[in-house]
This record gives sequence, structure tokens and C-alpha cells, in this order.
Amino acid sequence: MRIFGDFNEIKSAVGTEIGVSDWVEVSQDRIDRFAEATCDEQWIHVDQERARKEMPGGKTIAHGLLSLALAPLFIRSVIGLKGLRNTLNYGADRIRYLAPVPAGSRLRGRVTVAEAEDVPPDGLRVNYHLVIEIEGGKKPACVAELIALHYR
Repeated sequence: MRIFGDFNEIKSAVGTEIGVSDWVEVSQDRIDRFAEATCDEQWIHVDQERARKEMPGGKTIAHGLLSLALAPLFIRSVIGLKGLRNTLNYGADRIRYLAPVPAGSRLRGRVTVAEAEDVPPDGLRVNYHLVIEIEGGKKPACVAELIALHYR
């Protein structure tokens, strides 16, 4: 984990990779719980028997939004900021799902500070470039620009 002492240190890191998270398993149980929470129970995510017969690779696949929902975990695991009062999710830009995530896969996040700008009073808006990689995959599962507002 990279610890930043203040907002100026984050601003000086624009354009640099901050770190790479640990791997996180995307189990069928996690997929099922996400499907239930979001009411997206499409068979490609939850019907293991049908997936064995009809899906390439014979497995269900995770929701793209499940991969993206792991973003806070990935970012928090590689970056720390001293003196932070709170952080708000400000949104996301340029989200692309580039490869399916079969049940049982492991994902990790590669985090870069893309932009950082002061936001009065006492805030900093940071655009994080996140690449969500699949262990052993040729393409990332997802790439996205995530925007956070940090307040001290």
C-alpha cells in the first residue's frame, strides 16, 4: 500500500501507477448473492447446469457490474491518505467490459492516478484509472475511470 501524507503528494502522483491489489476470488456464491441483491438473475450468471451445456468454457460468468463493484476494495487496498475525513464516490467514466469473468476466477485491480484537482473547501477530486485483471487472462475484465472526492 502506498500512503500519501497530503493532497499535494497525490497531485504529484498524477500519471503514475499507485499499485496492484491482491487477487480476489469471484466465486459462484458471490455471483449468486450479487444477482439476488441486484435482481439480475439472468441464467448466464446463476444457472450452472445450463452454463455447463451452453456457455463457452461451461461456466457461469460474473456480472460486469460485480467486477466494477469491487473497485473500492481494489483502490483502498493500494492507496492510503493521512488526515482524510471522508471519501465520496463521485462517479465513473469510460467503463468498458473487455472479457467475461467465469465463476471461480480471480481478479485484481491495477490503480493509476489519472487526474487530481482541488475542490473547495478542503477537497480533492481524483480520477483513478482502474484496470481489473483476470488471473491468467489475455484481456482485462474491465477498464474504468473512477472519480472520488476526498475531504480532509
